[in-house]
Amino acid sequence: MRVDHTVTSGTFSLDGETFDVDNNVWVLGDDNECVVIDAPHSVPAILDVIGPRRVVAILATHAHDDHIRFAPELSDATGAPILLHPDDLVLWNMTHPSEQPGELSDGQVIPVGTVEVHVLHTPGHAPGACCFHVPDMGLLFTGDTLFSGGPGATGRSYSDRPTIERSIKERLFTLPPDTVVHTGHGASTTIGAELF
Repeated sequence: MRVDHTVTSGTFSLDGETFDVDNNVWVLGDDNECVVIDAPHSVPAILDVIGPRRVVAILATHAHDDHIRFAPELSDATGAPILLHPDDLVLWNMTHPSEQPGELSDGQVIPVGTVEVHVLHTPGHAPGACCFHVPDMGLLFTGDTLFSGGPGATGRSYSDRPTIERSIKERLFTLPPDTVVHTGHGASTTIGAELF
């Protein structure tokens, strides 16, 4: 099992403003199958990371447009389902009003290769934000819930600072401190390094 990674560049738009952003794309799997975590900006770049492997699922950490804009196109290219927590449909529908993803739920377990991905619902940055914990590998994929340097942003519609802090403290800071955190933007970190 391994984690492959690329960075794609594009824009994020919400509340009438647009910003340039670089997004991490994480691909977790073995030589035969994988899951893709978020689908921003460039399907060809993501397909290069996937290679010949079967994609089990496209897992959306949340539905801000810079994380899901190309999810339907990637799904068409790979045949994999898009999975999103239903509390984020209000955001999803801003970008893809005519297409509906499959559902993620808190506590759901998604097998890939020889490991299991555990879904943690961590609202705050977005209502349906989820993190993906891989206990067997000591890994956590946090999207925009937790970064190197602290919590994700909460200054826009459908976000809330007390909620994200509660999610991080109750759901993430209970994990082992040496858990490696792969984020939606920027550098990776560990749970221990981010404790507050």
